[in-house]
This record gives sequence, C-alpha cells and structure tokens, in this order.
Amino acid sequence: MLVFPCVPGDKRPRVEHGFHEATTDARQIAAWWRRWPSANIGVPTGQVSGVEVVDVDRKASGTGFGAFARARDAGLVDGWLAIVRTPSGGAHFYFPTDPNRPQASWQAAKAHIDFRGEGGYVIVPPSVVATGDLRAGYVLAGGVDRSISAVDAKTLRDFLDPRPEPPMMRPLGLTRDSDAERLAAWVALRGEGERNRGLFWAACRLAEAGVDPAVTLDALGPAAEHAGLPPREVAVTIRSAYRAALAAPRSGGTAGQGEMPRRGPRVESQVLS
Repeated sequence: MLVFPCVPGDKRPRVEHGFHEATTDARQIAAWWRRWPSANIGVPTGQVSGVEVVDVDRKASGTGFGAFARARDAGLVDGWLAIVRTPSGGAHFYFPTDPNRPQASWQAAKAHIDFRGEGGYVIVPPSVVATGDLRAGYVLAGGVDRSISAVDAKTLRDFLDPRPEPPMMRPLGLTRDSDAERLAAWVALRGEGERNRGLFWAACRLAEAGVDPAVTLDALGPAAEHAGLPPREVAVTIRSAYRAALAAPRSGGTAGQGEMPRRGPRVESQVLS
C-alpha cells in the first residue's frame, strides 16, 4: 500500500509534496519513520492506490450515519473492503476503485458525508489525532462486506445531495458535472505557490459556466484542501473568483476562457446490521 508520513497528532502531510510523495519503497518508508517515529500514516485514494473511501462524519453539527444507512438501503454503498472507526466517532468505508472510472473527491456537507477519490487521502490505523486535550485513534472496526464492489460516486452524491438543475450559460460546451470533476482533479495537483491561483482560475471557469457557488465549493473544496489550502482560504478564494468572474464584461470572444494552463492539469450499529 502506498503511504506517506503526516504530522503526529494531525492530518496534515509531514512531507513537502504531501500525498504525491506516497510510496511503497520500504527503504524510504523506514527512513521517514526513523526521522518522525510518531508520524501518522497517510494513504492516497483513487486509482493510484486502488481504494476509494466514503467518509461518514460525526460531529456536534450532525452525523452522516442516517444518510449512509439510507444510501445502503438504496444499494449504493454495499461491497466495502473494510471499515475504520475515526477519532470523531465517524467511519471510513473503504471500497475498491473501478480502473475504468476515475472519480474525483467531493463533499456532501448537508449529509455529513465526504468521498475520497482522485486528489484525496485518508489517515489510517494506528494513527492518532489530537483534538484539544483529547487524543483518539483510527481503529479497524469491520472487514469485507457481503461482496466487494466499487461505488458509483456520482450516483451516491446525487442521492445524498440532490440539486435542481439551475439555468446556466454553458460557454465552450462546459457542463456542471464533467467540468467540475475535471477541474477538481487538476486543482488537487497544484503545488505550493500554485494552489491559490489554480483554485481561483478553476472557480472562475465554473462561475462563467453558471455553476452555483455551493456546487463549486463542494466540487473544488476537497481538492484544494488536499493540495494544502486551509478551508477558510478555500471559501474566500472561491467567493473572490465568483465576484471577479461575474463582474467581468461578457463578450463573444474566448479571452480568459481557454483551455486549462498546460502546467496544470464510533461506527453505529444500524449501519453495520
């Protein structure tokens, strides 16, 4: 399994290029943990590792277990490889990837469920996260489901967070779903010094396509955070992009709307019963 070190007691990568440095090289891994023996363990998600994760949150603001149970009743989240209990009392459900269908990471904030695919990563057992004075670990809580199958992330997202299709202009043939996923995968690959500018550029393109700001935040937010931007900066950058894009004069030309820059591209019992 590809792994990389994260800050002890935290989810942030310890190495400069984050999950892009993940490796199976035993010598490199040994060198990292000799240097940082208390480092948490990160694993990239998506095609590179062969696993995708449905992340069910449990926080003061709400829990995603009810939504997950409904999705399971609908047959959308059967076939996991493993279940990991997270420090907050939520759960990570691991699924195999479909090698013919890369799927970008996203958030369904209202449902309290995230999806970790391309451009994402997760912390794995026996890592420990500190929150205030409390420390809790990631713990393997369950094994293989009745059968193993990949998740259709788009269908799951539409089930968890249905949205009416807004009226929108579609310059250059852009579509909400395909373009948002493509841009999210590109944003996730931005390195230090390019992350904010790349997020701003991608958000402008979606704003010009008439995509609702909430959809853009859900699509680009996880990718930008995994590239290293803090959540508040992500939200501020997307708002700024929308203000800039919507204030710009429209014309019949394609200035500013060309192709992407070449440099870019505690588990609850009812769930388990």
